[in-house]
Amino acid sequence: MEWVETTGKTVEEAKDLALDQLGVHEGDAEFEVLEEPRPGLFGRVRGEARVRARVMPTTPRPKVERRERRRKDSKAETPGETTPEAPARKRAERQVSDSTATPPASGSSGGPADRASAPRPSAADVAVEAEKFVAGLLVALGLEGTSSVDRDGDELDVHVVGPDLGVLIGPRGTTLLAVQDLVRVASQRRIGDHDTRLRLDINGYREKRREALARFALAQADEVVASGAARSLEPMPSSDRKVIHDALGVRTDVSTRSEGEDPSRRVVIVPSGAAD
Repeated sequence: MEWVETTGKTVEEAKDLALDQLGVHEGDAEFEVLEEPRPGLFGRVRGEARVRARVMPTTPRPKVERRERRRKDSKAETPGETTPEAPARKRAERQVSDSTATPPASGSSGGPADRASAPRPSAADVAVEAEKFVAGLLVALGLEGTSSVDRDGDELDVHVVGPDLGVLIGPRGTTLLAVQDLVRVASQRRIGDHDTRLRLDINGYREKRREALARFALAQADEVVASGAARSLEPMPSSDRKVIHDALGVRTDVSTRSEGEDPSRRVVIVPSGAAD
């Protein structure tokens, strides 16, 4: 399956767009984060997130097998038969190897064995760094609060609770999404982790927002059925659009679809049987 490349304001948004193109569930796709937005002051971010994605192969070929095949191909070549692509391919392989190598610890030899034995960052490592960053952010802004982390495999839910934290939520959760991106950069990018899925919630806002959106979606669907005319909702981030789709997915009298490009992408509710 070929890779698709998408961009978005956040890594999550870019992944959602990639899933839309691939037409699969998140668990059936694999991602590579190529670029992340750079954090600015007070929740602002610069640049865009860029990811590559493809449908996860059903029977991936072991890395050992690929290495063996490369060695066999190398032995089969003779000095006069080297293809023009071979030097470029070898340079690319060296660059990838150099970029992913872990710097040797102080006092170590830094040889191949040391690099191979370096542990990969885990979700637990990300959780520790996330709580450190949140604590520092609260102190820097003069706010009071505590944080906790729920971990389920490679998925982390960071919960922050405290008084007067509305400044970190913002209208319709826009500041919350920006702070979430900052936490991801501080806790994942710094230690080289790209596998953990981290979500941030402040004073239970996400659940309250989810419940309010679900009620709103049902009310809008009732009006669409009564009028017989499709209705386009206001632009929403991908997380809010998903709530709308999920809330109305069980109904048979309406259907939903997303239209437009971010940040103006929105949900359209269509009565069943209506022509598109």
